[in-house]
Amino acid sequence: MRDPYDILGVSKSASESEVKSAYRKLAKKLHPDANKHDPKAASRFAELNAAYEIVGDDEKRKAFDRGEIDAEGKPRFQGGFGGQPGSGAGPWGPGAAGANHFESFSFGPDGFQRRSAGPGGGGPGAGGGFEDLLRGMFGGGAPRGGRAAHFETDDFGAAASGQDLHATLTISLPEAAKGTKARVSLPTGKEIEVKIPAGLTDGQQIRLKGQGWPSASGKAGDALITVNVAPHPVFKRDGDDLRLELPVTLYEAALGGKVRVPTLDGAVELAIPAGTNSGRTFRLKGKGLKSKSGHGDLLATVRLVLPDQLDDAFKELMQTWRDKKPYDPRGGME
Repeated sequence: MRDPYDILGVSKSASESEVKSAYRKLAKKLHPDANKHDPKAASRFAELNAAYEIVGDDEKRKAFDRGEIDAEGKPRFQGGFGGQPGSGAGPWGPGAAGANHFESFSFGPDGFQRRSAGPGGGGPGAGGGFEDLLRGMFGGGAPRGGRAAHFETDDFGAAASGQDLHATLTISLPEAAKGTKARVSLPTGKEIEVKIPAGLTDGQQIRLKGQGWPSASGKAGDALITVNVAPHPVFKRDGDDLRLELPVTLYEAALGGKVRVPTLDGAVELAIPAGTNSGRTFRLKGKGLKSKSGHGDLLATVRLVLPDQLDDAFKELMQTWRDKKPYDPRGGME
């Protein structure tokens, strides 16, 4: 694979925002959906994503710049065992502490592997020499005059998954209540349809398997979609219940009557008893949001509303009532 910086068209000193900007421009340009008649579009897009997987990740980028991994994200063998045999340096040196500890590295069908043997495990000079050392390391039995070596294996060759990506989606309260399907644009340039389950809460995440950033050597990551529920002009969510303020006239509150109450399933009639005070709450069973146990309720709180125009007749009526039927609703508060 080519140098990831060259693929992205950025310099090694490019900032994180410059790298991200370059990737987004190229992703839109090279996306297979935008190049349906180009048979090489998919491979170029995969190469771009693999490059961004290296340069777009701070740790991987540093490792690549240090030469620790290659353009495909695979570790590079750094070589050596800390010194040459007989040089007096490293584990092979005479009398060195590493004389009883050795490591070997290999890269084969099982990937990059590291094997080590602890003290007494048969390092150089502990028995029959290098042939016995190899025999002990690769399953041929214990070296002569020593115990079998203990090995540790680090598998760096397994196919790495791509990274997860994040996106947001905003839906209405009725859509959250009943469930819906919505389309969301991912940072990869792909647009997908998301199924929203009924009763979903604001800020809840939906995981879409395999819809994340692709990897050059393995499967793609996941897409994590954060769903926001837009505020509703009438209803407010309270767990699985819905709340609303129910405007009621002065004569409806005083004399009682039936009033229409909006719900997510359409308006229903509610009987208001005579003498209803502002602030009283009525519960409409099952008119809330879907829950594990069924449905929540709708809680309608009465709010008294005076006429928009207070004419002389109304004012005279209120003055007569005040003079002949006074009452103090705030009595006992002080």
